[in-house]
Amino acid sequence: MELEKAEKPKEKEPPKELDAKAEFAKLVGSRSGGVYMPPARLRALQEAASADKTSPEYQRLSWDALRKSITGIVNRVNIANIKQVVPELFAENLIRGRGLFARSVMKAQAASLPFTPVFAAVVAIINTKLPQVGELLLTRLISQFRRSFKRNDKIICHSTTTFIAHLVNQAVAHEIIALQILVLLLERPTDDSIEIAVGFMREVGAFLTENSPKANATVFERFRAVLNEGSISQRVQYMIEVLMQVRKDKYKDNPILPEGLDLVEEDEQITHQIQLEEELQVQEGLNIFKFDPKYLENEEKYKSIKAEILGEDSEEESGPEESSDDDDEDEVAETKEGIEDRTETNLVNLRRIIYLTIMNALNYEEAVHKLLKVQLQEGQEIELVNMIIECCSQERSYSTFYGLVGERFSKLNRVWTDCFEGAFGNYYTTIHRYETNRLRNIARFFGHLLGSDSISWMAFECVKVNQDDTTSSSRIFIKILMQEMMESMGLKVLAERFKDPEVKRGCAGMFPMDVPKNTRFAINYFTSIGLGVITEEMREYLKVCFSINYVFDIYLMDCTTECTKTDHGTTTCYARGGILFFLRL
Repeated sequence: MELEKAEKPKEKEPPKELDAKAEFAKLVGSRSGGVYMPPARLRALQEAASADKTSPEYQRLSWDALRKSITGIVNRVNIANIKQVVPELFAENLIRGRGLFARSVMKAQAASLPFTPVFAAVVAIINTKLPQVGELLLTRLISQFRRSFKRNDKIICHSTTTFIAHLVNQAVAHEIIALQILVLLLERPTDDSIEIAVGFMREVGAFLTENSPKANATVFERFRAVLNEGSISQRVQYMIEVLMQVRKDKYKDNPILPEGLDLVEEDEQITHQIQLEEELQVQEGLNIFKFDPKYLENEEKYKSIKAEILGEDSEEESGPEESSDDDDEDEVAETKEGIEDRTETNLVNLRRIIYLTIMNALNYEEAVHKLLKVQLQEGQEIELVNMIIECCSQERSYSTFYGLVGERFSKLNRVWTDCFEGAFGNYYTTIHRYETNRLRNIARFFGHLLGSDSISWMAFECVKVNQDDTTSSSRIFIKILMQEMMESMGLKVLAERFKDPEVKRGCAGMFPMDVPKNTRFAINYFTSIGLGVITEEMREYLKVCFSINYVFDIYLMDCTTECTKTDHGTTTCYARGGILFFLRL
């Protein structure tokens, strides 16, 4: 009997019904990003949780969506699209998510300081309609500055003061806070505090000069006193001297409001007077989710506020016939498709993507792999090539990283090779516009490509080495390029390559043999840069020219002296033949 019982198969238990709300409650209680959930199951749980819009699960779901939306909008704002991004921000519930907005803007600004004026302009626009958002951000910035100053954290101090300076320029913060920060930094001068004060003054100095001239003069007197005391390093002393020169130039490179960011009317500005030493309410609790028993009521209130800000009409006012008219929708779609973007916004974004991809790559192989994934339209390949060369030129010293990137691209496809060859001609003709360091990096970059046979040597067709067609910049460019090629190939191999018939045809302008004057100039130039071995054919050409000239002078002299006595037809014809022969040369 026991065996029979053991042999009987166990009946399968009926599957338990999935309690979607319970599962979603577990997911909500877990740490964000800590639990992986398949997308299909996550959507099912979200649908189940959204059935009751007053439930904590639904509110948590909308909170996460609000956080992601605000972060995404803040991260893609720039000068070109700021007017389109601000309405998108107002479309989100900024009253409920003001803590999320402040945190996102502060993080984005600290990660990209050059975009600080843009973020300040966004805050200034939002502050005109929702001043509690601007006040919260300013309060957190001042609190962060105080903490970082006590901890001697120079990086955070610098980023925070830069943001505060631009908020002062946008009239979101009162100038009193800027003066209090300067007094604190200059009271007990150290290298770090003076460096932060100089950077802060460069950003806010134009505003203080215009609005608080007496206080501005007092600040610069303190800078002079610190400079005369000599208690700081020479590097920081030089920074103060540069700041003095910036003041004399009337902050021409640091205007109060950069072009395109003067977006708030003076009558609409709301300025917050927050003191540096007062007690601050940073309201950290606004960063985390909290259940709101009046959630639906508050959402309806913000909808009315949003409609007032954006000037939108309620959906009830629009007739049903307008929304159901398919023909009108088709016409609108066709109109949008026919819009032509003449602001080059897409091109600017493409260059930004390429730049960030290059800067974030660990090595050249990773850079090439990521750049190949960038979506380029037909004809935009030259933009990628130009960005590689521009990034290379911006380095303090030449990095072989860029040469290897260019070499890999050139050997992948003929399209890239043609682009680099075309870029060589463009940069050579405009090389006089670049400073010496950038010129050197560009020359070494192309020297690497030519030395590794990544591009054809026929690119030298645009180079003409003579006194009239060269400038000091182009001669320096050719010198550095040829020396880079000589280092990679060797002088012997380089000289043999220039003797190749096809290369000689492309490099005819580099080794001119048309006029002795140009030939002599090229010989002297290449000899002076240590490449005299490649001038052998030009030297032979000059020898022939001088020997023919010498014979011509003798024949002409004989003809002249003897023809005065008798008619020597043979000698005269020979002399005339010599003249014609010489002229043909």
